[in-house]
Amino acid sequence: MDVAPGPAPAPGRAVPRPPVRAVARPAVGRPAARSHNRVMDSRILVIEHEAEAGPGFLADWLAAAGALCDVVRPYLGEPVPLPREGAWHGLIVLGGAASAWQDEEYPWQPATRDLLRASVEAGVPTLGICLGAQLLTLACGGRVERGPGLEVGLRPVTLLPAAREDALFGALPPRVRAIQYHQDAMTVLPPGAVPLATGAAYPHQAFRLGDRAWGVQFHPEATPEIFLSWTAPNAEELTAAGHVPAELDAAVLAGRAGLAAAWRPWAEAFARVVAGAREAVRDRDDAAGHRYAPLSIHGDRAITARNH
Repeated sequence: MDVAPGPAPAPGRAVPRPPVRAVARPAVGRPAARSHNRVMDSRILVIEHEAEAGPGFLADWLAAAGALCDVVRPYLGEPVPLPREGAWHGLIVLGGAASAWQDEEYPWQPATRDLLRASVEAGVPTLGICLGAQLLTLACGGRVERGPGLEVGLRPVTLLPAAREDALFGALPPRVRAIQYHQDAMTVLPPGAVPLATGAAYPHQAFRLGDRAWGVQFHPEATPEIFLSWTAPNAEELTAAGHVPAELDAAVLAGRAGLAAAWRPWAEAFARVVAGAREAVRDRDDAAGHRYAPLSIHGDRAITARNH
């Protein structure tokens, strides 16, 4: 369910841009060398909410694992695809300065929630990051509200017992650091969600819906350069909130290697989930004697229903 509009947001880290004519762009990331492995054809739809919050680390990590990112930028006027459009094998919705209920200021958010809901229902591998996780929460029946304060910088995240057997989080240590920059909270998770990670100020740091959908409050995709692009224009607001921007930046820069060591295997695990879901559809179609078609955003469960 959606929530009623919350209080007026505090100054964000980005200024929304007026829509302009959409421009076609190639897939993001450096593809690995071609092989006979069918995972090489995996493609992931990425919804980017602002230029300062792109796929970052994920683009290259996923490409090296055989999954290319097709980025859609609705803030530039590019439409969010309908749930049955395209031939993508997974979905990632990135973060941004918006609150998940600010539909008037960010008019593509309802379509993004619809896409997230349809993807979860269809079993499409789905990942929501920060704002993306909050939109996923609203789309699937949870609640998002203004949180107790700004959580920013390189912060520890503590894994919960359910994370040990999780496809993405299972290989992570019990306590891991991640980049944070948010002030809204997922206060009620969607029905059936499995909490995977927690934190001191914001208890819902990661969750899973079903077997193939995840939401994370933090930013595993953010490079230090992306983080610095968030802090630089907001130094006064950060200082007023009791933070020292130079110290935040220095900690993130010093943590680059640790971030890659923790979150690259996590991203590679998501690529394997995408590949596995795609192969399941291919094998099912082969067994049924159907001509294989790429797993589109409506997913293998919808295809199964079609085949029966």
